[in-house]
Amino acid sequence: MTTSSSDSAPVFPEAPLSLVRPAILSGLLVVVAVVAGAYLGHIMFGIWMFFGIALSLANAKLVQLYVQGVTAEENPRKRPLVVNSALRLAILTVVALVVAFLARPDGLGVMFGLALCQVILVLNTVIPVMKGLRTQS
Repeated sequence: MTTSSSDSAPVFPEAPLSLVRPAILSGLLVVVAVVAGAYLGHIMFGIWMFFGIALSLANAKLVQLYVQGVTAEENPRKRPLVVNSALRLAILTVVALVVAFLARPDGLGVMFGLALCQVILVLNTVIPVMKGLRTQS
């Protein structure tokens, strides 16, 4: 455990960067969605949900790779990061909306997949950090 001295900036615990656990949890959700969708006669909802989860995980990986590249520069700037994030999110949004509109009602699975995967990704980061902060106090 790393602690900071009283006159220095606080030291925060490391956030997990692996996407293995979120991918496994998301995969389990997709299996449940496909089975439930098949039972209710909307198996494509689960398939589109898988597509949304895959988009979300790909986005998370692209964020990690781009942030590594930007922070490796000698003088990192925020602007390229902001532009890249806005472009990625715009593309994701357009793709998800087009699928949701063209494949309705089952195409809404893309939106559910994106949303659920984001919740899983946030919890995957927040829970270990909160545990680390609690053990530092």
